Amino acid sequence: MSVQSDLQKLGNKEKAKFLAHYFKTGKGEYGEGDVFIGLTVPQVRAIAKKYRELPLKDVEELLHNRIHEYRLTALIIFTEKYRRAANKKELVDVYLKNTKYINNWDLVDLSAHKIVGTYLLDKPRSILYKLATSKNIWERRIAVISTFAFLRKNDISDSLVLAEILLHDTHDLMQKAVGWMLREVGKRDEKTLVDFLAYHYKMMPRTMLRYAIEKFDKNKRLAYLLGKM
Repeated sequence: MSVQSDLQKLGNKEKAKFLAHYFKTGKGEYGEGDVFIGLTVPQVRAIAKKYRELPLKDVEELLHNRIHEYRLTALIIFTEKYRRAANKKELVDVYLKNTKYINNWDLVDLSAHKIVGTYLLDKPRSILYKLATSKNIWERRIAVISTFAFLRKNDISDSLVLAEILLHDTHDLMQKAVGWMLREVGKRDEKTLVDFLAYHYKMMPRTMLRYAIEKFDKNKRLAYLLGKM
């Protein structure tokens, strides 16, 4: 028995077809070439739990696989290893070495803040600013989503600075990520978000703005969208 064979046994062709469409795997789409075998996240989590003691080199090898659910399993195991690791830097270094395989939004969103963000809570955060200027959308998304760990500690500064850096990012998935983190800023400090928007909302992409103001009341959201704030 192996993690790969256990995952394959749970595969579902109809589910795989749906996931391939949902995660935009067609030519020219953000997930182009990604391969699905059709597992749900709870199924993947159950397999990851079974194999949580898998050696790190084997987890890294699993992350290199072309099948999306294999990479997802690897990252779930990875986050659990990070949580329990004595040498957390080793795990972070391996994670950052393998960003080319963390190449869809679900893979980034379930791992970046738990590994990179958590590690940087009490450390310099220059790596996030390097990632934010990457040509690779997933590295840029890792930079933004990592700040969710800071936000959970009511540390909002890096989310705001990265939002400003990425204000004109043209990719829909980045606009959503930045807007999401701005919304989280507002849940903790609405005045700071309002002050940020006062300078930037007219030049922000609509998708980013919609996400950022999602928790405002209907009239306030409409005023922002109409440019009348």
